[in-house]
Amino acid sequence: MSRAMGFTLLEMLISVTIIGMLVGVSAPVYESFVRQNDLNLATQGIATMIQRAETYALGNNTDSVWSVELLPASVILFQGTSFASRNTNYDETYPIPGSITLSGLTEIQFAKLTALPNTTGAITLASTTLDTNTITLNAKGVVDY
Repeated sequence: MSRAMGFTLLEMLISVTIIGMLVGVSAPVYESFVRQNDLNLATQGIATMIQRAETYALGNNTDSVWSVELLPASVILFQGTSFASRNTNYDETYPIPGSITLSGLTEIQFAKLTALPNTTGAITLASTTLDTNTITLNAKGVVDY
């Protein structure tokens, strides 16, 4: 008597259950990885915007002060001393993911030619996964993160 080769229904159900459990366990890990990556990218993006404003002021780009405005949903590099009266033609915007909140400094200005900042302090980025990164700016304009 010959027996047909193949998988039984029970074997298939066990395989599907095991795959489902593996997916269920790995989904939160993946979510955490994505949130941490968003936090790291936002930290690097904000630090780059601050450094770019400093470089523009040092290079006397358009013979003006350059500043950075930190808003809840974006960071804007702009020409001038006031965000409200800025020339929007020179704006550079970096979007902040919705899973990240900013606290600390809200506006940084760099003097033309010397590129010294008008303020010092820290910007804290917090993710929904309770991870945080901090960007600090000292009196010489050095950005550390």
